[in-house]
Amino acid sequence: MSCELTHSRLHAYLDGELDAAGSADFNQHLSTCPLCAGALVEEEQFRQGLRQSRLYSRAPAGLKLRIEESLPGPRANQSAGLLPWRWLAVTAALLLAAFLGWRQLTSSNERTYREAAVVAAVDAHLRSLQPGHLVDVESTDQHTVKPWFDGKLDFAPPVRDFSANDFPLLGGRLDVVEGHTLAALVYGRRKHFVSVFVAKALPSTSWSGSGAEQGYQWIAWTKDGFSFCAISDVSASDLDELKRLLLQ
Repeated sequence: MSCELTHSRLHAYLDGELDAAGSADFNQHLSTCPLCAGALVEEEQFRQGLRQSRLYSRAPAGLKLRIEESLPGPRANQSAGLLPWRWLAVTAALLLAAFLGWRQLTSSNERTYREAAVVAAVDAHLRSLQPGHLVDVESTDQHTVKPWFDGKLDFAPPVRDFSANDFPLLGGRLDVVEGHTLAALVYGRRKHFVSVFVAKALPSTSWSGSGAEQGYQWIAWTKDGFSFCAISDVSASDLDELKRLLLQ
């Protein structure tokens, strides 16, 4: 048995090539099609395995012998135990080098994931600035925006209004970042718009930090099982203030 959408829509869904409506339709399809749901799990596990892989090459079998042969032999005034201690020192140096290489690879993988996630989130924010794309539900009432997400996501995003702090809630929308459908809350800030992306926090995808990308400021954090990423062309201090409000 096979499903046509497994081949025609699955990879576009994972790669974030579907628009919000198409992604939402396929997300609904996943709840009724075990074939596509299973294929999605396998593909995500495969991609996660590639990101988390620790590729390495084993040292040649003769490396130990060549190292031993390159070391000076014991002299008459040296104790018999000197050579084994030299070998231990070489082994310790090799282990230290391997550990430092693993740390560097791990750090590089983390930076690569974070950079890719930031670029995808900024692209999603830029798409939302096109006419008619900013919000799917337009309201300053958090009790209107929050229920709108019911049935569209497998989680209920926290929604709050900060009009008293000059961050009025403008509404919300569904968006796609790195192939995953998530909630986007939209706030105003002195004629500027702030997108706050909200997703379930998973060990493999949780990330945090702040910076600038393509002229836009971004800040990301996790709280209560959710990952947040706020993006806007406002100042970094403004985003820090919004983060502080959302953390309260």
